[in-house]
Amino acid sequence: MTGLIAILRGVTPAEVVGVGRALVDAGFPAIEVPLNSPEPFESVRLLADAFGEWCAIGAGTVLSTEDVGRARAAGARMIVAPNCDPAVISAALAEGMTPYPGVATPTEAFAALAAGARHLKLFPADAVGIGGMKAWRAVLPCEVELLPVGGIDQTNLAAWAAAGAAGAGLGSCLYRTGDSADAVAVRARELCRVWQQANG
Repeated sequence: MTGLIAILRGVTPAEVVGVGRALVDAGFPAIEVPLNSPEPFESVRLLADAFGEWCAIGAGTVLSTEDVGRARAAGARMIVAPNCDPAVISAALAEGMTPYPGVATPTEAFAALAAGARHLKLFPADAVGIGGMKAWRAVLPCEVELLPVGGIDQTNLAAWAAAGAAGAGLGSCLYRTGDSADAVAVRARELCRVWQQANG
């Protein structure tokens, strides 16, 4: 099970290691740097060098096969996208990486599976809803992971977990541009506590 993914949109290379250390110490198993952040591939490289042995580092908002290659060269192990692009999924798999395509409908979910994905990012999660995810769960293969992203925080994370989410992407409830590592550490510990309690 993937578990919680920290989404560090807007993070800079100067601060990423400090923030990453706070997340790893709190127990986060995965960190994503969206490509619309400043110098994202440098931040991916710094995270992979510092924490890649203990934490899956990924690139997010990946929209092209070229960026899949650049992310792999920087040390990323995950490719996260807001959409379902079979070419990006295939490129990630060819590089030995795990793709997390964004899906918002059952049609997109099955298209992602046909392209080889087995970890689906429900985005935006508040549009799909917990009821929608339960309905998808009934028709998708049991080994497929569903990870809601968008609007997930400490108030609803347990409910998503109880409904069968294999993890969640956590963005602004965890990190906002310019936040200190200490502030992130406090939020990270609380979110990990909620997740662990929800999963027994």
